[in-house]
Amino acid sequence: MQKQLTLIVLTLFGFAIQAQELIVNDTVMRYANIGYDANGNEVSFLSDTPPLQQIAGAPKAFYSYYWEFGDGTYSTEKDPKHTYKNTGSYEAKLWATNNYDTGKPPATRPKKVVINEITNTADDVASMTDDFVLKRNREPMINEEMVMIVSYKNTNNYTSSGNIHLFYNEMAFKNDNFLEPQIRMHHGESLIPTDIIVNNTNSNPTQTFLASIENELISYNTKPQDSTKKTNLPLSMDEAKLAYRSQKSISFDNMQPGEERNIFLTMRTAPEMIKDTSAIISVRGIYVPDNNYSDHTVKDMEMEIVTSHDPNKMSSNGVLMNYRLVRFKTLKYKIKFQNNGEGPARTIRLETDIPEMLDMSTLKLEDQYPACPICPKEPVRYSCLDTTFLKNKAIFTFKNIYLPGTEQKNVQEKDSTKGYVNYSIRFAKDFHKKKTKSRTAIIFDKNEPIITNYATTRFTPGISIGVKAGYNYYPNIENAKSYFLSAVVSPYKPYRLYGQAEFSNSFNTSTNASSVDQIVDDPRNGGKGLQRTIKTTEEKNVNWEVPILLRYNLNNYIGIGTGIQANINVSTRANNSVTVENYEGDTDQFLIDSNTDSNSTKESFTNLGTGILFDVTAGFSRLGPSFGARYILNNKTDFSYWQLYALWRL
Repeated sequence: MQKQLTLIVLTLFGFAIQAQELIVNDTVMRYANIGYDANGNEVSFLSDTPPLQQIAGAPKAFYSYYWEFGDGTYSTEKDPKHTYKNTGSYEAKLWATNNYDTGKPPATRPKKVVINEITNTADDVASMTDDFVLKRNREPMINEEMVMIVSYKNTNNYTSSGNIHLFYNEMAFKNDNFLEPQIRMHHGESLIPTDIIVNNTNSNPTQTFLASIENELISYNTKPQDSTKKTNLPLSMDEAKLAYRSQKSISFDNMQPGEERNIFLTMRTAPEMIKDTSAIISVRGIYVPDNNYSDHTVKDMEMEIVTSHDPNKMSSNGVLMNYRLVRFKTLKYKIKFQNNGEGPARTIRLETDIPEMLDMSTLKLEDQYPACPICPKEPVRYSCLDTTFLKNKAIFTFKNIYLPGTEQKNVQEKDSTKGYVNYSIRFAKDFHKKKTKSRTAIIFDKNEPIITNYATTRFTPGISIGVKAGYNYYPNIENAKSYFLSAVVSPYKPYRLYGQAEFSNSFNTSTNASSVDQIVDDPRNGGKGLQRTIKTTEEKNVNWEVPILLRYNLNNYIGIGTGIQANINVSTRANNSVTVENYEGDTDQFLIDSNTDSNSTKESFTNLGTGILFDVTAGFSRLGPSFGARYILNNKTDFSYWQLYALWRL
């Protein structure tokens, strides 16, 4: 028996060790290593990445790559080749992003590259179509880092010096989404203290025009980016400071005509970053190409918060909205998809849920990739996007297109396998204050649908101030009169369940009188007489009440609630009098004399009491006027009472 017990203990101990090893192995940091082969100043880089941990049910996992070569240039190829222009020591960096993988992105140690001789010459190749572009290597994930690439170009026909202003951490969110960034500059740029920034005003106000092109690293020529050329620099700076909490400003000098430069920022997300994975956050850049003028470019780069790097995703800008102002807001949705097949997709169908509280008639297609016109009614053979709007569903179908697959031969650029649809929509006229959820089924050709995450919209609670007035009825107190005036605080136009707090000031009066008759000796005539003693008490007090309720709206017109209440007499004044009346004989027909003694007492902050309450209202239950009845069951005997009141919520 003892041997069997020993064997069982050893077996359990062995399982425990194995389980512990599994946990340790699961939390071990993975690393991607950098290798290279140098031939003079021409270097071939190699990436060595750890095995991927496939997400169950997701498309095949793969890595996407982002390299920095230490001289202000970068690449997104897996194993790039780079030609350095000058001798010296450079630090190469690699970020590998694990798509459809359950683990964290692998960490990478920088690699030192030494160039001792120039054996090959490299010509500058113009790659920018815009003068200012914001890019990123991946979507932001909580407590991880991403890289933002700031690319700028001198489109003037003369050498110029200017500034770049970067804004992040939006005011719309309570907490910061990014920590202090690490900035890498390679062309003599320098940081400007924000307290000495000067806004130029020498400009021609007639030179304002719009553009709408973005080159975003996630998909270089396919992602929308707000781009506006403006001339009122002080206004643009003020608008950015109102929208963002954090700012970095960079100056550059002696930029040659046509020259292109890059600045890199490693931005680590904060632990208290917003957790909504359907939320859209943004950074803003302002590019001033010449300090002598106020002409500038403003660009916003939108990003979706993720918990894993999944290219098939739906997101919305309606993270937290003010319900009072929501009628003036246009919701924006983004659906992203990627073809992970072994061949090109010719038809892609996106079936998107539309919440019933949104107005389908206001749905507007903002942008899409692959870029193609809207399909006409008759069948066509060219590439087009077909749109079908049902009651609570929008269907976007790309027809006759060519979207390469990630497993397709000769497809080196993973970004070419991605697409998206952006659309906007407004709220309907009548809708309740409740959370919405939308998601999309993505169907490539005749394959099984891929279901995205939920894109959610929420409302901030808001504050509604109300005024309540009414009458207190005390059934067990005679001759009592009580009126009250209250302030009410609750969320603005709650849908169903909500909390409510009140502060009431009650004015109470009551009168209590009693009399006692007795036959006494009358010393004046030696006979008997009637003596009547009358005691009267008149009480006035001011009472404070603080009810806390949990309420529930049954519909638009009826609400119920229950809660607790504390009350205290702030001030009490009692007038007491005793009147003695003497009558002749044993009846009260002939009054002989009457004497009255009176006194007054005052008390403050007495009679602290508590109770529970039950409440019902009828009228406009969420906003506006209503009438209510409330029963307060007080812990004091014979002190329970009713409230009848009128309430107006603002």
